[in-house]
Amino acid sequence: MIRIFLLALAGALPVPLTAQEPALPTILISRQLAAEEGLSVGDTVRLATDSSGTTAAAFRIAGLYEPTPDPMRLGAVPREVRLHLPDLLSLTRDPSTPAGTEHVDTINLALVNQDGARDFAQEINARVPGVFAREAIGAAGGGGTFVVLERFHLAIATVTILAATVFLLALTIMLVDERRETVGVLRLIGLPARRILTQILLEGVLIASVGALFGLGLAVLAEGLINRFFQWRYDTALVFVAVTPDVAALCLAIAVPLGAAATVAASWTLLRRSGLRLARR
Repeated sequence: MIRIFLLALAGALPVPLTAQEPALPTILISRQLAAEEGLSVGDTVRLATDSSGTTAAAFRIAGLYEPTPDPMRLGAVPREVRLHLPDLLSLTRDPSTPAGTEHVDTINLALVNQDGARDFAQEINARVPGVFAREAIGAAGGGGTFVVLERFHLAIATVTILAATVFLLALTIMLVDERRETVGVLRLIGLPARRILTQILLEGVLIASVGALFGLGLAVLAEGLINRFFQWRYDTALVFVAVTPDVAALCLAIAVPLGAAATVAASWTLLRRSGLRLARR
């Protein structure tokens, strides 16, 4: 990582250029740095690789950009500057190093077809001796930070679903027991237990579907509030919560069958009794 010091701000006004003066090289600065230092497009700044400013060079701000959100840098204000490669080399080159003899340690490549990253790395290793290429995605292995967090979230979600299922079953049993007399009357007028059970199942599916849709609506509303608050709190464009179509479909696939199953399980023991026992007061 190259450390670059912002030595002089163009006070508040851009430096005008005369006809004899060459145009200054341009740079991009992060939105956070511009807000912190009061910079805007067109201002002139001086950058150096040391705090004393012995190698300072003047640049003109051509634009602002939003840094790529990085969860590993959450809470750190990204004071970043982007330069053209020739300008960066001129600014950071050691005086004893001739121009054009600089070396690089790492090169990151983005492939159009991500599925061929492993084959591409193997081909580079075979064709270019002394160069080691590897696939960056998933290089951290199964013990990576985010893999551990994902497994932790999965464990929390599993425990939450199991606890909610038990609570739902207990609540459904109490609600079904309150309808004992109604079910007894239906049995006495000749409706078979299978017919009543089918009706209860349909009610359970309907109630579970409405509850799941209400929960998704609440999640979408909370998604916007949570993202806005934490993006404001940490001054980042990072998305903290995302309710995607896959997540919504998974929630419906879990909630609706569980709700219907809890209703049927709670009603089954009740329907096994005779109509007289159920209808008695």
